[in-house]
Amino acid sequence: MLHGHGDDGYRHSSPIVADFSTNVWYGGEPAGLKDYVFSQWANVNRYPEVLAESLSDQIAAHHGVSPAQVLVSSGTTESIYLVAQTWAGQRSTVLTPAFAEYEDACRLHRHQLHFLAWEDLQLDSSIGSELLFVCNPNNPTGSVLTPEVLTGLLAANPRTLFVLDEAFIEFTASISSAIPLLEQFDNLLIMRSLTKVYAIPGLRLGYVVASEKLVHQLRQHKAPWAVNAMAVAAGHFLFANYARVQPPISQLLADKATLSAQLSANAGLEIFPSHTHYFLGATRRGTAAELKHWLVTHHGLLIRDAANFRELTPAHFRIGTRSPTDNQLLVNALQAWTTLSPA
Repeated sequence: MLHGHGDDGYRHSSPIVADFSTNVWYGGEPAGLKDYVFSQWANVNRYPEVLAESLSDQIAAHHGVSPAQVLVSSGTTESIYLVAQTWAGQRSTVLTPAFAEYEDACRLHRHQLHFLAWEDLQLDSSIGSELLFVCNPNNPTGSVLTPEVLTGLLAANPRTLFVLDEAFIEFTASISSAIPLLEQFDNLLIMRSLTKVYAIPGLRLGYVVASEKLVHQLRQHKAPWAVNAMAVAAGHFLFANYARVQPPISQLLADKATLSAQLSANAGLEIFPSHTHYFLGATRRGTAAELKHWLVTHHGLLIRDAANFRELTPAHFRIGTRSPTDNQLLVNALQAWTTLSPA
């Protein structure tokens, strides 16, 4: 899906005052990152490392795994398509609702696609596919698979490769990364993002952590020089300064709790629970597409129309929490929307 994601303010003629459509950290990149990246500008005069090997080494040391277990990518979307290409033609299941690129990548590489609703997944579920794509925490719902459930599923389905997308793992206090489970399970592949929590989606940077065998298989299909020199430099800075570059996630989650409570008091909306800073809502007046257009046109506020997520409806939208000041703008605007006269 080339279009239909969030953060599409560039497609609107009205100026955007606050962007709630994206689940990227709203506070911007860590202090010092921009200066460091530009200090490395001379590196653009030559080819970058073929596989960003030095960054792979740094990531491996951070997670306590072998460098042969890490593959750096140009963002999680590249990782998704690389997985789909590596295991082309396999039977794959996507846990839904989910990021559309799992389905799109699988269709591109001729997978036999099946879908499993999140609420139907049980501790002892038999997947029956060679691959299972899971986003944990999930996008767009903010649901999580607990370690107990994930461990049970991995054990119950040893022939299924669990492709676990942890792009939003930093945005929840309910679970932590499943990377330690790699010591116990070889049917687990974890995709990580460095763009959401550090607010650098324009740089495109992520990585995969898995067994040496699985990473070796991925490397056979990896294009050379896919990760540019500036993205590699950003990665080096982030891991070298890891302790001090983390945004205030506890405060962000507290602000989200306040925002969701305020919106839940709006009788014209249904607000759904979430373990992350982003959450789903549904309008009881009109459609999410109409609401999105109205908010942009009249208030300069952008939300994510979530109707194109499989299993969701034309009424569903997604909101990513921002600052308390911005959040109040949205609360006020949505109250105005629900009190409009019927169209």
